[in-house]
Amino acid sequence: MRGLELPSQLLAVYMLLHLRYVGLVFSSPVFTSTMPPTPYRYLFAVMLSVCSVGIIKTETIPMIYFDEVIFIAAVCLRELLVGVALGFVSALPVFALRVAGEQTGTAMGFSMAQVMDPTTQSETTLLGQLNFFVAMWLYFRWNGHLLMVQAVIESLKLVPPGQISLFPSGNMELGVWLQSLFMLGIRIVVPFYCALVLSDIGLGFLARTVPQMNIFVVGLPVKVMLGFLVLSVVLPLSMDLVYRQFEHWIEFALSVIRVWRQVM
Repeated sequence: MRGLELPSQLLAVYMLLHLRYVGLVFSSPVFTSTMPPTPYRYLFAVMLSVCSVGIIKTETIPMIYFDEVIFIAAVCLRELLVGVALGFVSALPVFALRVAGEQTGTAMGFSMAQVMDPTTQSETTLLGQLNFFVAMWLYFRWNGHLLMVQAVIESLKLVPPGQISLFPSGNMELGVWLQSLFMLGIRIVVPFYCALVLSDIGLGFLARTVPQMNIFVVGLPVKVMLGFLVLSVVLPLSMDLVYRQFEHWIEFALSVIRVWRQVM
């Protein structure tokens, strides 16, 4: 067979699998925390690759692509894109909880209190950060990190490595992903908006009946207390909603990466 010899073939198989894990580790919010140093995250991808390299059959990879530098770059970039798509798309429930927390914090009057999120090095609201940390804890509680690794292994069967297809051959359904993100976030935020609208109506009646009262001074703590009361009720229900969506979006991510199956 023209191409690489056996040791080089095994190295090429490991490189392709490693790039898919690198894309997953550096795109999924479960692994993208900036608190662990980047070399440790990269080492984690290396360890996952070593543990999974025996799954790929060497004869299924067309080693003829490794004869030219441009073909090597195309194959490596394709594997990296598959890992990024898998890690990013499957994390929709985590993104939805964070968006819902930011919108809730804005409605409660916490938009002025921006804090630095140590996991992403970006500014966010207090409730957005709270929802994100709760989502991360539940992600590990539900063995989401193990499901992500299992999804990569399953993707090796759906999208075999070693094909030259930089661009998807079909619709990745990113519009469906964005629609589901906002719909799930709205389903979490709606109880807060309803409660805060009712509080605004009550404060409006109070301002008309007791004009001597400074309604702006009274309204802020009322909204904050009402928001936390609703949060104590809605957050557990939101976790049940996210739990039902969790495995669905990992399956959706696997269906999305199928668009790279055909060789272009």
